[in-house]
Amino acid sequence: MRDARPAELVLGSVQLGLAYGAANRTGMPSHGAALKLVHRAADAGITKFDTARAYGESESRLGEALEARKGVRTVTKLSPLSELAPDAPREDVREAVDRSIWASLLALRCAKLDCLLLHRAAHMFTFHGWVWERLIEHLEQGTMLALGVSVQTPDETLSVLDCPDVSHIQMPFNLLDWRWRESGVIARIRERAHLTVHARSVFLQGILAAGDAKVWPRVEGVNAPDLIDFLSELARRFDRISTADFCLAYVRGQDWIDGVVVGMETEEQLETNLRLSTRRPLSPADCAEIEGCAPRVPAQLLNPAEWPK
Repeated sequence: MRDARPAELVLGSVQLGLAYGAANRTGMPSHGAALKLVHRAADAGITKFDTARAYGESESRLGEALEARKGVRTVTKLSPLSELAPDAPREDVREAVDRSIWASLLALRCAKLDCLLLHRAAHMFTFHGWVWERLIEHLEQGTMLALGVSVQTPDETLSVLDCPDVSHIQMPFNLLDWRWRESGVIARIRERAHLTVHARSVFLQGILAAGDAKVWPRVEGVNAPDLIDFLSELARRFDRISTADFCLAYVRGQDWIDGVVVGMETEEQLETNLRLSTRRPLSPADCAEIEGCAPRVPAQLLNPAEWPK
């Protein structure tokens, strides 16, 4: 867990390998544009990059762009293992884990992985625990320097926090997301002093910062124009230059979050996020005030996997 410094900006790279995001209007950048964006991020001082086996060309583009860079770290994720049947034998499971790891090493052009996360938290327990068993073996052999889990829900997070080998958690979090406080997850995280926590979905796939009700999902109980007005009003009240600045400052102000994963598909978006990350985060008192007045939105809104297609 970090010290008194604000949470750092982490470059999320799913948009570099796929056309991703509810507010994405430009699609996946070209190969050259993606490399230029990563170079610019590293030149600006970003030292952490987030990717995954499932992010299309993301790993290979990061690997090419960062191959000669010193002082940068990449967090990647295991394959979703969708090729495995639920009753797959132990050897097939172990081979699938190995294939994913070797493919990541090759794409990222590195001898060992800085940090590997389970892309599906359930894989810690499914397949008779063989996925996690194999990952622990790789950790002990030095194939990776750190091991963790990408989680989606509070229940998943509470279950994996019991494992002492989990040193890194990535989780969705934004200023409307009440689930983590009420479930006790934040309190549990604070008990793990050496746990690294990266927050994603700060802008909730871009809808919180877009200012456009048309990009919001049609979730029962959600009035997008009212929420847009609420966010805009709070941004003005706390003297932020935009709703995006307000959303990012809130998450960066959390003392239990080490890094904020923000994806971007254009250089303009990168420059904006770099600029916003240099502004002061909100104070604990500011964050508490926001939490006290924020509307309780349906849990479905907070999980894009549950959005209507």
